[in-house]
Amino acid sequence: MVGIDVKRIGDALVIHWQMSKIEIPLSEIKEVFYDNTYAGEGKDAVRIGTPYGTTDRVVISTHNRPYVLFTTNGVNLLNRINSYIEETNN
Repeated sequence: MVGIDVKRIGDALVIHWQMSKIEIPLSEIKEVFYDNTYAGEGKDAVRIGTPYGTTDRVVISTHNRPYVLFTTNGVNLLNRINSYIEETNN
């Protein structure tokens, strides 16, 4: 598997990266947005992926903590996560 893989399984957003699997209940997600800082927002954020200077940073803000996804396909990832959230709300 290359890069970050994001899927919706049931009512959860499931993120796979290397040997890690992170499940975030869709109901816990407050917002999803781009972060232009190098290290990502917040010291308590869970960082997923490899940060490079040109890497996109997509932040998933939840009720518990933020998650920063370092990826080369930020637009696709952001749109996919937002579509999962919209499907849940409809």
